Amino acid sequence: MTTIKLSFVAFIALLLSACAMGPQLAQPYQLTAPPPIESNGGQFMSPYTSDGVLAEWVNNARNAEMGAAIGGMAGAYAGQKLAENIPFFGGLIGQEIGNTVGREIALEAAGGEEVIRGTSDISFNSLEELSVWMYVTHSAHPHYQDALESAMAIYPELKTVYTQALYAASARSGY
Repeated sequence: MTTIKLSFVAFIALLLSACAMGPQLAQPYQLTAPPPIESNGGQFMSPYTSDGVLAEWVNNARNAEMGAAIGGMAGAYAGQKLAENIPFFGGLIGQEIGNTVGREIALEAAGGEEVIRGTSDISFNSLEELSVWMYVTHSAHPHYQDALESAMAIYPELKTVYTQALYAASARSGY
């Protein structure tokens, strides 16, 4: 009788631990990178060039990180003020204002849209594809974090999309 109880407890513990683990993130080599657009004709520019080095705008965008933070703080303050009158939507509006102001400051610090497009020779039509491609092809690059942060400063939505895209790609690959 005790053996049956222990087996049952072990089974339940195994079942609960499997459920608690949730989705797994695959290693970069376990995923397939989506093909990039071999030009700057897509909507989202890659922070890497076709020869695997950081695009020129990335160094400029690194300086934009402070600008994006300032924009985010301004938006948060605006949201706080709106939230005093509109409890739920005020915070959302403030976040959107912060993202917009932060992106504008980041674009300016990176040299503008023309510089970003002019120094990029790889692009994507979705942030999900950009996220997975960067992870698969460049996550071992010594300046990957700089590239990722620069792309997130230019494309604030990438902050939300990046991890979701990697988990979705992992799930499609069976991880």
